[in-house]
Amino acid sequence: MTEARRRLITVSIMLATVIQVLDTTIANVALPHMQGSLGAASDQVTWVLTSYIVAAAIMTLPVGFLSQRYGRRRVFLWSVTGFTVTSMLCGQAASLNEMILWRLLQGAFGASLVPLSQATLLDTYPRERHASAMSLWGVGVMLGPILGPTLGGWLTEYYSWRWVFYINLPLGILSLVGIYLYLPDGETRKPRFDALGFGLLALAVGALQMLLDRGEQVHWFESLEIQLYAIAAALGLYLFVVHSMTTKTPFLAPGLFRDRNYVSGLAFIFIVGIILLATMALLPSYLQQWKGYPVVTTGLVLMPRGVGVMLAMLLVGRLLRYFDGRLLILVGMALVSLSLWQMAGFNLQVGQPALVSTGLLQGFGLGMVFVPISTLAYATLPSQLRGEATALFSLSRNLGSSVGVSIVMAVLTRNLWINQQQLGERVQMSPELLSGLPTAEQLAALPQVLAGEVSRQAAEIAYVNDFQMLMWINLAAMPLVLLLANPDREPQAA
Repeated sequence: MTEARRRLITVSIMLATVIQVLDTTIANVALPHMQGSLGAASDQVTWVLTSYIVAAAIMTLPVGFLSQRYGRRRVFLWSVTGFTVTSMLCGQAASLNEMILWRLLQGAFGASLVPLSQATLLDTYPRERHASAMSLWGVGVMLGPILGPTLGGWLTEYYSWRWVFYINLPLGILSLVGIYLYLPDGETRKPRFDALGFGLLALAVGALQMLLDRGEQVHWFESLEIQLYAIAAALGLYLFVVHSMTTKTPFLAPGLFRDRNYVSGLAFIFIVGIILLATMALLPSYLQQWKGYPVVTTGLVLMPRGVGVMLAMLLVGRLLRYFDGRLLILVGMALVSLSLWQMAGFNLQVGQPALVSTGLLQGFGLGMVFVPISTLAYATLPSQLRGEATALFSLSRNLGSSVGVSIVMAVLTRNLWINQQQLGERVQMSPELLSGLPTAEQLAALPQVLAGEVSRQAAEIAYVNDFQMLMWINLAAMPLVLLLANPDREPQAA
């Protein structure tokens, strides 16, 4: 394969990757505008996000089988076409039911784009260039969630929330043309599809995703709905494991879980997912609700995080030629921990320079971690397992993101309430303060002013607690690097 064709394939599949990961977060900031336009209640409009995430999680599972059965190129073409068409239908939606239906289909079609793009890059480039290939792939995967709120806020502010979906049309068409012209037909075979295994695992993943997404809205395990999701997830996972150990042709190849590097990579990418989207879930509300930033300013302040990710990924592909990938992972995680430690010192008077510098540092650290993990995870894995492996890798990252967002938002809500109670008990109005109020109107407004200030201080403490918690999670994950092996730097057994 010529170098020019490799580059054209890379551009084509990366466009598909970008539009898929972008749509995971780009619609978040447009929800209030959708709510009024579609005539939905605040608790109903969140299904626009939930439907997409759940459909994408479930349909990620059979990607390996579909690419083996029908060929990677054909699955790619159908997925990009379906994703682009359903994006346009989302933009045309006139009611909430229509929007949820098209978002379900959009998530189902888009589920295969990220794992197939990773598998295609690994097969397109020789092994010695896998680090550079994963750098390019990682830029698309990591920048999407980071720049999604920024782009979504800008489009919603100056155009319409419908352009959040229309923007996928030109990118989807370019990707479709490139894949059709340049991506070669892969080998196909007719593996047996373990329908029962897929159904059980889909039940577990779907129920877990619903639990994580709906928990905060219905007060977690106080709700019968969440209890049922938890039972379904646990039962589905248990039956899937039992079935996989007793059937001759399990849904997931056992060889995946015998590869130490790959299993360690799954654990690492789960942690990366937690840190990446958890901080991105916290900062917009922190900046808009408590610091009073408009949507566009919030997006601009958060943009350096994406710049840091991009710079690190472009650099680390070259560094892997000279340094052990495990060392780069440790350096990246140390930088992420340092940024979270700095964020734990934030208060409501923090300036934009501090917000930009910590975002740049954290993005650079995440980029340093992502590429070596994506490279080492497949370093010892047989190439015939890549279809299933990339699908499970993407699912682990997405589940990590869901778990991270659910944890930080639940802890934030709980700490905000506790802090308000504790601070409220200590508020006293001194005689000097009362004597400084010349009018009855000002005296009547004093309780409201104090309540607002108590809420601000309670929120400041709650956000700091969340940043500290994420720092400790990141530090606790660092010893996992000892489980990774670097076959390029370790002697091979005879």
